[in-house]
Amino acid sequence: MNTPENRRRVDTSGRYSAPLLKALAVHLAIAILLFASFATAPSFEPARPIVQATLVQLDSMSPATTQTDQKIAGEAQRTAAQRHEAEELERRKQEQQQQEQKQKQQEAQRAAAEQAQKAQEQEQKAAEAAAADAAKAKSEAEAKAKAEAEAQRKAAEVAAAKKREEAERAAEAEAAKKRAEAEAARKKAEEEAKRKAQAEADAKRKAAEAAEAKKRAEADAARKAQEDAKAKALADLLADETQYQQAQADRPGDQVAASYDDVIRRYVSEQWRRPPTARNGMVVEVQLSMLPTGQITDVVVTRSSGDPGFDQSAVQAVRNVGRIPEMQTLSRDNPAAFDRMYRQRLLRFKPEDLAF
Repeated sequence: MNTPENRRRVDTSGRYSAPLLKALAVHLAIAILLFASFATAPSFEPARPIVQATLVQLDSMSPATTQTDQKIAGEAQRTAAQRHEAEELERRKQEQQQQEQKQKQQEAQRAAAEQAQKAQEQEQKAAEAAAADAAKAKSEAEAKAKAEAEAQRKAAEVAAAKKREEAERAAEAEAAKKRAEAEAARKKAEEEAKRKAQAEADAKRKAAEAAEAKKRAEADAARKAQEDAKAKALADLLADETQYQQAQADRPGDQVAASYDDVIRRYVSEQWRRPPTARNGMVVEVQLSMLPTGQITDVVVTRSSGDPGFDQSAVQAVRNVGRIPEMQTLSRDNPAAFDRMYRQRLLRFKPEDLAF
């Protein structure tokens, strides 16, 4: 298959084969040059012996013979020297040729070595490039694998988060449903309890209203009878106002107090309403405070009857009087008597009547 991995392998093998062929060709050329240099090396002739002539002078020879021999010897020396010089030149020439040949061989060897080094460097570079490409490919593959793994991890995290959110929403919806059901049940129970309590309260209220109505009817009847009795008593007491005032003027001390007590009793009797709980034999004492103008400023219970309703009815009756105008006359005519007897005065209430 023509996949990226196969193409990468083909390219890498191509990069490796080209430098290898070049290196083989260089080594082959170096071997051929070395063989040719050894085959074409010159063969040197064996060195000829150098003849040195020595002139020996013999005493038995004649001077002419001696001169001739010397001349011959000199020529021989010159000839030998020339031949020796020629040989020396030839030898030096051969040595120079050998040295040049050797230098050429060395240069060829150096060139071959440089070429081989270059080829080796190219091979090394090619190997390094291949290694770099392989490392790069490996790094890219690792990066790709890492990216794929990271993408998979993120996708798994997103899926897990989505799953958790769905589970949380489902749990919250279930909890909300349960809360709503519990709230509905609670409200239903409360409404049922309220209806039941309301029904019981209505029944109790109706029973209490009936009892209260009966008590009110009884109290109204008793109050009416008592008021009728009080009205009759007050009518009898105040039948002759002229005689009452004259008697009040003629009476000193206690008689004056008794007359003003009757006035206070009259005012309070008009304001008092007999409570339903009042029974004969009950007695409550209250103390009122009064100004010289007859204005009642305070009322307190000094001795209770034991029935809060009856006690409160007495206190409320005195408060409802508010002011007794007749007391202003007493405070003007006899301030000492007013301060002594009516600045603060005790009243005693009985269900059957009022008494001081």
